[in-house]
Amino acid sequence: MTERISSFAREGLTFDVRDAGPGDGDVVVLLHGFPQDSRSWDRLAPLLHARGLRTLAVDQRGYSPGARPRSRRAYRLSELTADVVALIEQHGQGPVHVVGHDWGAAVAWTLAARRPDLVRTLTALSVPHPAAFVRALLTSSQLWKSWYMAVFQLPVLPEHAVSATGFGRRALLSSGMTEAQADRDLAAMRERSRIRGALNWYRAIPFTTPKSAAMPVTVPTLYVWSDNDIALGPAAARSTERFVTGPYTFETLSGVSHWIPEEAPERLDALLGAHLR
Repeated sequence: MTERISSFAREGLTFDVRDAGPGDGDVVVLLHGFPQDSRSWDRLAPLLHARGLRTLAVDQRGYSPGARPRSRRAYRLSELTADVVALIEQHGQGPVHVVGHDWGAAVAWTLAARRPDLVRTLTALSVPHPAAFVRALLTSSQLWKSWYMAVFQLPVLPEHAVSATGFGRRALLSSGMTEAQADRDLAAMRERSRIRGALNWYRAIPFTTPKSAAMPVTVPTLYVWSDNDIALGPAAARSTERFVTGPYTFETLSGVSHWIPEEAPERLDALLGAHLR
C-alpha cells in the first residue's frame, strides 16, 4: 500500500494535496483552475476511484495557504509547471495521468510539452493549447471573450470586484456555476492573500514567452471543450490539434458550460475511461 500524502514542498513553499482512491492504483494528478481549488474535482474523483485509479488533487500556487508568494513573477507558467513536476517526482511513482481544467489545463499543456517523460496521458478541459489560444486572440472573437484578463492586470480593483462585491457572484452564475458552487469558491476568495495569488496567475501572463507557449505535445492527449463555455470560443478549440503530434482526441460536450468537472462528471468519466487505458 502506497503511503498517503497530504502535502509536498518546493523551494520553501508547501502545497496541499488531497490523496484518495486505491493506494496502488495508477496516479491521476488533478489540476484545478480559477477561482476554484481541489474541491472542484469532488464529483469526478469518486468515479475515477471506482475505476481503480488514485487521484492527487492539488491546491496550486496561490491557493494553498503555504504557497502564496506576493510577486506576480512568481506565478509565471514555468513556476506553476515546476510545482507539478516536483509533485510527480516526489510522489507520482513514474509517469502519471494529468487532468487539468481552466488554468490547470494551461499548466497541464505546458507540463506535457516540456516534460513528456513525466506524463503518461494528458487531458485538458476547456482551455486549448496555449498557442491555439494566442492564435484565436488574433483571428477570432476570442479577444472579446477574454476581456476580463486585461481587467485583472489592474492593481487592487479586481480583488475587490471578485471577492467583496456582488459582481464576482453574478459573473460566476452567468457562466453556468450553481449558487452553491459560486458561494463555496467566493467564500475562499475573501482571504486577501488567496485572491491576490489567484489573480497573479493572470498578472504573470506578460512574463510568458511566446516560444515556450508554442511547444508541441507528443503524449496521448484528450481535449474536452463545451459549447456553452462563455469564456472560450470554438476557434482555439478546433485549431488545438495543430499543436499535438501524439495521439489526439477532441470531444465537444453539447449544452455544458465552462465548469465541466462539476457539471458533467459522468460524461467526462466515460471519456477518461477510454483515454486513460
